[in-house]
Amino acid sequence: MSTLPLTDGAAAATRILTKLRHDPAGIALTLGAPVVLVLVFGFVFGPAIAVPGSGDYREYLVPGLFVVIAFNPIPSMVSMARDAGRGSVDRFRSLPISRAAIPFGQAAATAVYGVLCLLLMALCGLAVGWRIHTGIGPALGALGILVAVQFAATWIGMYLGLVIGREDTASQLAVLVFPFAMLSNIFVPTAGMPAWLRTLADWNPFSTFSAAVRTLLGNPTAPTNGALPLEYPVLGSLAWAAVLLLVFVPLCTVRYARTER
Repeated sequence: MSTLPLTDGAAAATRILTKLRHDPAGIALTLGAPVVLVLVFGFVFGPAIAVPGSGDYREYLVPGLFVVIAFNPIPSMVSMARDAGRGSVDRFRSLPISRAAIPFGQAAATAVYGVLCLLLMALCGLAVGWRIHTGIGPALGALGILVAVQFAATWIGMYLGLVIGREDTASQLAVLVFPFAMLSNIFVPTAGMPAWLRTLADWNPFSTFSAAVRTLLGNPTAPTNGALPLEYPVLGSLAWAAVLLLVFVPLCTVRYARTER
């Protein structure tokens, strides 16, 4: 077996990106969905919603939509469940490569085309009225956090996909992710929620990631309500990403190594 997981992972990532390049429908879906999300919320809901104390709603919303796209384990969950159900995982496991190569390659490839999605979303955000009010350094910092968040979310999705093992089941469970995004400060500030619900929302990683991106881009932020992750959102985001990686990278790697059809 190869002792170079990074080299093997890079080769696996190249394979995934090459395969995607020859899949126009997949490219259109991957890049089109985030664009539609920004345009619908920006043009349809933007003029009708006011966020008390948070300025223009579009400037408040767009950074949150970045997080919705980045912190999304569904694509990797469905993809890994499909590979597990069709026996592809077993074939990869028989190759003389690191057990972590395929999961690492998928996570790296997701981060690469995730950046393209975020850049397209940013262009659409500019079209609907969103603006960056800080310098290039903080803006790159926000992008770095989003990439780290997406990298962590991919490992979560791959682990869940291996556990589920069926593409159809994974696709049906995708709807369960949306409530987690709703129970956060992504779409509206949490100050108007009941106390118990507000506490859950303020400690939701979605809220921390959104607050960090808004802070780094100079966009309107929601009240912190005393929640520690929201008081220090950048550090909180890095901590959340680190914890998720520390938990799910070993879980996914071990599960992948022993998965049998």
